[in-house]
Amino acid sequence: MREAVTAYVGVGANLGDPAAAVRTALERLRELPATTLDAQSSLYRTAPVDSSGSDYINAVAKLSTQLTAPELLRELQRIENAAGRERPYRNAPRTLDLDLLMFGSARIESPELQVPHPRMHERAFVLVPLAEVAPEVVSEARLSAVSDRRIVRVA
Repeated sequence: MREAVTAYVGVGANLGDPAAAVRTALERLRELPATTLDAQSSLYRTAPVDSSGSDYINAVAKLSTQLTAPELLRELQRIENAAGRERPYRNAPRTLDLDLLMFGSARIESPELQVPHPRMHERAFVLVPLAEVAPEVVSEARLSAVSDRRIVRVA
């Protein structure tokens, strides 16, 4: 058996019933093979970034997994697809978006996956819920840099 790695997954949606989609996705993460859901943040409402449409509901999940990063990515995409995720264009509104933010201390640069997520430090909708589940990985300076962005805890 492979040693478990701590991974963080950003969860978001802004089509249909986004809060229900995020809650369902968190339940699906709990069911992943060789993986446990160690923590999940509150749900947050945020305006779209580099996108259009309704506000998003976002959260972050902390996982302990024995899957490799590519295996975890495939599982995340399977959950997205089951939720009706379509990709008509970059940053299109979505029924569900699951982003692998961090995978242990790994640095991965491939066409399919970049870890740590390249824009996570620019986004309040990632940093605020990430700080809730893993305050040790988000500095006060990073949080301060996104403090002008609207983000509201909803649940």
